[in-house]
Amino acid sequence: MLNFFISLITVLYVGELLTSPPVLAQNQNFIPVRGGIEYGISGIALIEQNREKSNFLIVHDNKKSNQGRLAIISIQGEKQPEYLPLILLFDKIKLPNDLEALTTIPNRNNNEFIALSSDGKGYHIKLEFKNQTASIIKEFKLPEIDKNDNFESFALQKIDNQLIVVWAHRGAGKEPAKIYWGKFDINKYQINNINSATFTVPFPDGKVRHISDLKIDNAGIVYISTANDNGDNGPFASAVYVAGYLGFNDNKKIEWRQNQQLFPIYRNNYHKIEGLEIIPGAEGGIIVGTDDENMGASVYMIGE
Repeated sequence: MLNFFISLITVLYVGELLTSPPVLAQNQNFIPVRGGIEYGISGIALIEQNREKSNFLIVHDNKKSNQGRLAIISIQGEKQPEYLPLILLFDKIKLPNDLEALTTIPNRNNNEFIALSSDGKGYHIKLEFKNQTASIIKEFKLPEIDKNDNFESFALQKIDNQLIVVWAHRGAGKEPAKIYWGKFDINKYQINNINSATFTVPFPDGKVRHISDLKIDNAGIVYISTANDNGDNGPFASAVYVAGYLGFNDNKKIEWRQNQQLFPIYRNNYHKIEGLEIIPGAEGGIIVGTDDENMGASVYMIGE
């Protein structure tokens, strides 16, 4: 029954996407955000959305102290997004380096987020939109980190009134990605009932990062982006997949059901997608953000 449920959701969703010509075209209208290597989008999360404008928090994977870490982008139609750099406030910790993922914390009014660095450090962040600041409330470390792990994704979702966390080691080339999941205690910053599975994608190939970002919706469907990285000047390629399903079995344990018939619900031969967010509602879809290195950042709404 569970397999049927997953297949039905996947078929309906993919069928809707495949009937939209802009999704299949290779010359999609990616909207530039900022040029230059400092402005690549390595994670994106929705702040608020209405018919006129959508606001997103983004993170940059910068490492130097004079380079930005977080910003807000405001998207209005086909106009170039407004870009608002944020002042990052932090106390008694070091300035975060190489932020690679970002997720909203459910039921926190879309002003609290967790950002993750490539080495597995998590940062609980509170956004003060009007003050153009973001404050780090707490730094914590992911459990069970292998010395070779390189993380580019982290997502939270409330399922059956429990806070589920999913993250992944990105993998590289013939080395598979590794998806982790568990229950997240936001008050103690602890992850329990951890399990994992390896994961590879059929496209792109070569110097592929099998999971460059992921998000999970409130039905438990996990979406991932994947990217080919050939250096600061490309060429790049990317895809988005329905990776599988997370839910609770009869024993109330989290169960992962991987999609055994992977194919891209979206692909692109020109950009390196490193940020992915699910937008709910009639005006929604999946928004992707790129880290095109020397060519900067851009965004695109799949299914629009």
